[in-house]
Amino acid sequence: MTAPHPIRDVPGTEAEPALKVAPLELFLDLVFVFTITQLTGSLAHHLTVGGLAQVLVMLAVIWWMYDAFIWLTNAMPPSNHGRRGLLMLAMGGFLVISLSVPHAFEGSGVVFGWAYLVVVAVHTGMFAASGVVLPSVLRMGGANLVGGALVVFGGYCTGGVQLAVWTVAFAMQFVTPWVARLPEFRLRADHFVERHGLIVIIAFGESVIAIGVGAGGLDLSLPLIAVALLSLAVCVGLWWAYFGHDDDARAEHHMAALPSARRNWTAVTVYYLGHGGLLLGILLFAAGVKSAVAHPGAPGTLPQAGALAGGIALYLVVNTAVRRTFGLTPNLPRLTAAALLPATVPLGTAVSALAQVAATAAVLAAAFTHELRRSPVADFPRD
Repeated sequence: MTAPHPIRDVPGTEAEPALKVAPLELFLDLVFVFTITQLTGSLAHHLTVGGLAQVLVMLAVIWWMYDAFIWLTNAMPPSNHGRRGLLMLAMGGFLVISLSVPHAFEGSGVVFGWAYLVVVAVHTGMFAASGVVLPSVLRMGGANLVGGALVVFGGYCTGGVQLAVWTVAFAMQFVTPWVARLPEFRLRADHFVERHGLIVIIAFGESVIAIGVGAGGLDLSLPLIAVALLSLAVCVGLWWAYFGHDDDARAEHHMAALPSARRNWTAVTVYYLGHGGLLLGILLFAAGVKSAVAHPGAPGTLPQAGALAGGIALYLVVNTAVRRTFGLTPNLPRLTAAALLPATVPLGTAVSALAQVAATAAVLAAAFTHELRRSPVADFPRD
C-alpha cells in the first residue's frame, strides 16, 4: 500500500482546510467504470470456479494500484498541469489494462502486464516528487515494482502458471504495507473517505449497465420491465447499505479521530481489503442480474443464480464488517439477510430469474425496514 506525506499533529494548530475530490479524479473514475464493465463481462461469460479465480486476481491487482492513486492524490492533489498530465498518462495505462481484461488469460496478458508496470512507474515517480522522504518512496515503490514485474512475467505464461504468478503478485499486497512502514505516514480522512464512496457509486453504475445490457434488444414485456425494476430496487438496497444511515460521513468522522498509525492501517483493512470485497460482491451480482434480465421468465443456471445471491450476500457481510470497524449499528438484520439469500437460488434455478430477483428485493426490504424501526435515521452533520 502506498503512503502519503507525513503530517505531524501539532497541538494548537488550526485545522487543515477540507480536501475535496478533484474533477480529474472523477474523470479517472470513468476508466474504472470501464474496468468494472470488462471484469463483469468476463465473469458473466466464464461463470466457473476457474473464471471466478481469474476475475478475482485481476480485480485484486487492478484495485491495488487504483487505490494507490487515491493515496497519491490524497498526498498531492492534481492542482497543476504537470500532475494532471501524469495522471492522464496513468489513465491511459488503466484503459489499456481494461481493454486487455477479456482475453488476459488467452493471449493479452502481456499487454495487461506492461500497461500495469507503466501505471506502477508513473505512481512511484509522482510520489517521489510529492515531498515524501525518499527512503519511504523507495520501499513503497520497490515493493509495487516487484509486484508489477510479477504481473508482466505472468503475462508471458499460460493457464494455471499465469494464474499462480498473478496470485503471488496479489499476495505481495499483504507484504507491501509492512515494507513501506505504513505507520510512519498519515492521510487526509475527508478526501480518502469521499473518494472511496464515489468508487462504490461507480460500481453501482455497472449494475445498472448490466440491467441495460441484459435487456439488449428485447421487447419491453411486462416480465422484462418487472425484473429490471426489481433489479434496480436491489441496487438501491445496496446503496442504502453503504449510504443510508450517513455511514460515509460517520466513517469520515471516525477516521479523522484516529491516531495517524491506526488511521493508516484502518485505511488498508477497510478501504483496500474491505472495499475490494464490496466490489467483488457487486461484480457477482451484476453478472447474475445480466442473465436474469435477459431471460426473466425462464429458470437460470446454478452459477447464474448463485452469482446473484452470493454477490449480494458477500456485499452485506463485508459491509457489516466495515460498519463494525466504525462502531456502527445495527448489523444483525444485514447478516440475517445475507444468511437468507442462498435460499433464493432454488427459485432462480427451478422457477424463474424474476422470482429470484423479487425474493432478493423482498429480503433486503425486510432487513432495512426492520433496521429503520429499531434505529430511525438521524441526520449526521457533514462538514
